[in-house]
Amino acid sequence: MVASLGLSAAFVVFGASSTLASVFARIVVTPVRNHAEDVEVLAVIDGDDGTRVILSADSETTAPGTYSLTFDGGASCARIGRIVSFDPRDGTVEREVEHVYSGDLHAAARGRFTGFVYPTPQDAGFDAVDVEVPVENGTAPAWRVDPPAAEDGTPRAGDGMWAIMVHGRGARRNEGIRAVRSAQKLGMTSLLVSYRNDGDAPDAEDGRYGLGTTEWHDVQSAIRYALDQGAEDVVLFGWSMGGAVALQCVDRSELAHRVRAIVLTGPVVDWIDVLKYQAGLKRIPEAVGLVGRWLLSNRAGRLVTGLAAPVDLKSLNWVARAEQLRVPTLIMHSEDDDYVPVGPSMELAERNPDLVRFVRFTRARHTKEWNVDRRKWDHTARGWLRAVLNATRPGAAR
Repeated sequence: MVASLGLSAAFVVFGASSTLASVFARIVVTPVRNHAEDVEVLAVIDGDDGTRVILSADSETTAPGTYSLTFDGGASCARIGRIVSFDPRDGTVEREVEHVYSGDLHAAARGRFTGFVYPTPQDAGFDAVDVEVPVENGTAPAWRVDPPAAEDGTPRAGDGMWAIMVHGRGARRNEGIRAVRSAQKLGMTSLLVSYRNDGDAPDAEDGRYGLGTTEWHDVQSAIRYALDQGAEDVVLFGWSMGGAVALQCVDRSELAHRVRAIVLTGPVVDWIDVLKYQAGLKRIPEAVGLVGRWLLSNRAGRLVTGLAAPVDLKSLNWVARAEQLRVPTLIMHSEDDDYVPVGPSMELAERNPDLVRFVRFTRARHTKEWNVDRRKWDHTARGWLRAVLNATRPGAAR
């Protein structure tokens, strides 16, 4: 009887663990379309010196810099500026409202504090053109932003090149608007792209993220589009999972030789590490997390994950593959990133110091390095790119 009860209990535990692992694996590859609005909008104050908003205080809303507050289920957006006051005792923070792009902020009760600052390039003051990039299942919308002519006619390091901006998981192409001015200063045309399952581009047939192993095809299509439009070469910019996409592109694409450099912000350079970390945050037992990763990376897990093909997690581990990275890469990553740990970014740079440069940020959490210190982000990116793009490429004619 005791043995029978023990066996039954074991089956129950096994079943519960398998279910948890299945849910974890499926969530990882399921596109994020609706984001939780977890910030309380407590008051909106109009004064002679402008509008201010009082929000519930947390690590995001009390960070320095400029952000967006989306509300009305993501349909409305306001640009939020500096902190006016912060009282940890009552858990509130008061910040400037720089601009309300859409919606009635006075009527909002909750919102989402997020890193993109401008809903469209036009909102940032850029003249953008809507273009369509041919991809496998149709066309993917993108924004093209050309640079102004050099003021004094002096050649710029990026003249004739295109910067292809690759957003992260659950984000959209407006994430890359923050980098456009830096690209313009170097003389580069910016192409802010969409890719499969992001809500703008055509979905993949399985409707699942490939964590970079499938999305790179759409970035390759963007590179081909840029080259067809006259680009001499390209630079890839990537945020979060967009970093994983960019790295897969330079690893697998037939056009990889046209990528002169990669600029990554808060990138996923090792999905195995990220999945372990995320499982720990959710208090998922290590063994259950291991089963979840197995489901993602094996054909037997397809019925659970919905993936058309398993994800090769080993190919997404650039710490282990450091010596295989052959494109100059800049990584800007905050030490307090609470979604993608900074450790693998640092280790990748340590293992391939000739090609990878790591620059540490603080208080930026996940992919908000530009928001917290845009001057540092801009100077770092432009300074590094200027040096890389002006250098003679290996094998190039002298």
